[in-house]
Amino acid sequence: MATLKAPIDDIKYLINEFLETDELSNIPTFSEMTTDLTDAIFEQAGKVSETLLFPLNKAGDEQGCTYHDGVVTTPDGFKEAYQEMTASGWGNLTCDPKYGGQGLPHYIANAVDEMLISSNMSFTMYMGLTIGAYNAIEKFAHEDLKEKFLSNMVSGQWSGTMCLTEPQCGTDLGLIRTKAVPQSEGNYHLSGSKIFISAGEHNLTENIIHLVLARTPDAPSGIKGISLFLVPKFNVHDDGTLAELNGVFCSGIEHKMGINASSTCSIEFDNAKGFLVGELNKGMKAMFVMMNSARLHVGIQGLAIAQASYCSAKDYAKERLQGRALSGAKYPEQAADPLIVHPDIRRMLMTMKAYTEGARALSSWLSYKLDLSQHADNKQQRQEADELVSLLTPVFKSFLTDIGETVTSLGIQVYGGHGYIRENGMEQYLRDARISKIYEGANGIQALDLVGRKLPEQMGKYLRHFFHPISNFLEQYANDKPLTAYILPLQKSFSRLQQATLFIAQKGLSDPDEAATAASDYLNMFGLVALGYMWAKMAEQITYRKGEMSADFYDAKLKTGLFYMQRLLPQTGSLLSNILAGCNSTMSLKEEQF
Repeated sequence: MATLKAPIDDIKYLINEFLETDELSNIPTFSEMTTDLTDAIFEQAGKVSETLLFPLNKAGDEQGCTYHDGVVTTPDGFKEAYQEMTASGWGNLTCDPKYGGQGLPHYIANAVDEMLISSNMSFTMYMGLTIGAYNAIEKFAHEDLKEKFLSNMVSGQWSGTMCLTEPQCGTDLGLIRTKAVPQSEGNYHLSGSKIFISAGEHNLTENIIHLVLARTPDAPSGIKGISLFLVPKFNVHDDGTLAELNGVFCSGIEHKMGINASSTCSIEFDNAKGFLVGELNKGMKAMFVMMNSARLHVGIQGLAIAQASYCSAKDYAKERLQGRALSGAKYPEQAADPLIVHPDIRRMLMTMKAYTEGARALSSWLSYKLDLSQHADNKQQRQEADELVSLLTPVFKSFLTDIGETVTSLGIQVYGGHGYIRENGMEQYLRDARISKIYEGANGIQALDLVGRKLPEQMGKYLRHFFHPISNFLEQYANDKPLTAYILPLQKSFSRLQQATLFIAQKGLSDPDEAATAASDYLNMFGLVALGYMWAKMAEQITYRKGEMSADFYDAKLKTGLFYMQRLLPQTGSLLSNILAGCNSTMSLKEEQF
């Protein structure tokens, strides 16, 4: 049976020791983030994850959501849990206190999110989507709309969605057909169909606020003619009370491979009253705020589901008796040794642990950079942090969700046959993890975004924000003997990444297929180096600036990092070979030969 224990010690280490958060200490709200306070937040989040949400996970998957005549009902216990979670403020950690939020930094909130998601990914999607919608409205909507809608969204009384995909288009949003017809009152009437709308309809809140991409009758074709509209399920009076049902109807839900307790809906808009968010024909600018927020959230989903699988796998490996250690019985008093004595089981568990802890460090570090991009005193510092976050967003989303799939698959393997059957809950993690590589921009699209947009951005300026710190770090510790085992592998892999970058820059200019063929391998190489950088920085911090964690904690961290450097980071070599092979072997077959 699957087990769960929140990684509170690891999170405390990252927040209290690994991150250098002094740059945000002068911000009033953030200055209150004492160690005692943040530790208390993490402890409570862990308790909520383990005792409230985790018990609903397997049952929610088995029951799923039900649909009847436009009404979607979530699994038993979800509504009560949602009310408890929102009443306790777990859904508004980063929201502006002006609207009832707590104004906490992202590096705190995202650590909490990981714990909550790992306990019940489907459940947390309802709250996560609301935050994404909140971010777009708060940044781009008129003040009247903010005053009318945000407080109830922040409190959890109302929820939010993002409505992009249509039957005829997903990634290519320029093909959107949903129409928005301007009205004399200043609002719009929207008509069209949207599909794959997560949390598009449910029984958890009294109203659902849809953010909808649509085009006005005279809008330019393609992406340049798309606008963003706020469309409530129920219309809202000026005083904030609910009015009549809007022209919004759920026509069905999808029956999916995973995340069965999260409603994935088809939504019909029939002259539904909506309000423009941002500027006309510039909806993608506003929607990207929500999409980027969602992509970072999905990356955390990959990390969280990996953590959940690892937690169960390591517990099972310690308890399940199977054979004898090849070097001789380790527990002669027992009928057999536990699985964890076997090298191949250790290989799988170490892979799971190294990927998961490295991904958590990257999540903490990038979350902190996101806070700097929004709150740093220095304008240049804000800009540089924003550009770094922009560069790493596709890497974070794609690589961490790949880790989620890899680790959950290994978790099943550790369990063996008992992992393949539904009773023990391990196969659910793999089913749930798989969607994270597809939604919010499939991982292949993220790779194209990285090589096609982010790398050449401002002549490589974005890239330098990542490359230069690594170069400086490697130069600083090049001759540091205690860190040699971490520095040399990072140095070698970083050199490979630089070589691959140069290849793509040169070949991509003359043949776009070269860059596109290399894109996924390049992103994975980028992700491996990013985690290698995190492991090297953690090794440096532990070696020279130990904090208050136990000696055993630091020892385990250094050994796990060494495994990553020796067994996982060298994958950059084969990825470089793939990239340098070019596109000919990939593109040479005629279509009819497939």
